[in-house]
Amino acid sequence: MNKLDALKQMTTVVADTGDFEAIKQFEPTDATTNPSLLLKAAQQSAYAELVEDALAYGRKQGGVHEKQVEAAMDKLAINFGQRITEVVPGYVSTEVDAKLSFDTEGTMAKARHLIALYEEQGVSRDRILIKTASTWEGIQAARELEQQGIKCNLTLLFSFSQAVACAEAGVFLISPFVGRILDWYKASTGQDYSAETDPGVLSVQRIYRYYKAHGYDTVVMGASFRNQGEIEQLAGCDRLTISPALLEQLAADNGELKRVLSPDQGSDDSKQSLDEQTFRWHMNEDAMATEKLAEGIRKFHADYLELQKLLSGKL
Repeated sequence: MNKLDALKQMTTVVADTGDFEAIKQFEPTDATTNPSLLLKAAQQSAYAELVEDALAYGRKQGGVHEKQVEAAMDKLAINFGQRITEVVPGYVSTEVDAKLSFDTEGTMAKARHLIALYEEQGVSRDRILIKTASTWEGIQAARELEQQGIKCNLTLLFSFSQAVACAEAGVFLISPFVGRILDWYKASTGQDYSAETDPGVLSVQRIYRYYKAHGYDTVVMGASFRNQGEIEQLAGCDRLTISPALLEQLAADNGELKRVLSPDQGSDDSKQSLDEQTFRWHMNEDAMATEKLAEGIRKFHADYLELQKLLSGKL
């Protein structure tokens, strides 16, 4: 048995890509997308049909050019998501524009609009996770959306405080990042880290154990991996979203894969509750989380603008 198959026996494997062929190849349960992945996929000739359909939808909306572009952007995300639901049996994550990361009402409005577009195309909201950044505003938007029957995936999560706030808000799923945390510590300290001492791995392990010890239902889905060792150190986590390149490495490795995480391990952290002031203070005190969250929002929005530029030119 290869390590990918072994991992699937203890963890739900999620494909971190918008490439349908890669998804078909590795047979994950779920799939995640983001503006960076959609930008990459939209430039491939294989997906020209989905782009043209989105452009046609944008033109039908009439009005000013900017509104047509925005409509086409939303429709393109739904087109990719809808096609992915035909390939995976589980959830597909669709991200709201990172520019809304500090706008609770705007995030909620965009989420409801995306769900409505999915339902118009015959995709039930039960198949979709709305992705938003793990800012205070994003977490509060998710709290309200969950109560309205819209499941959420809180992304760009780098700190324990973000994870605590998400659990208290009752969000369906969080995507704590691994590789980007490692990037920050390597740049900050100049050190190399083994998979066992990787700060990103240790962060997700801590969050997972805290959730299980204190009875939270929120799903932990490790994300943003730099190497296979990070994935192996999170074997047993609820979900892991993995790029096609690393899925291929796991599929080619026939070595033994040991379970590292299980629900009964306990936690060193007592149950916590965070109001907005405490949350913001904890984030301020965590330079890594503050910097990587801001950087991630900027990067996702930059790719969103590149995709917007691409569609605008075609319109």
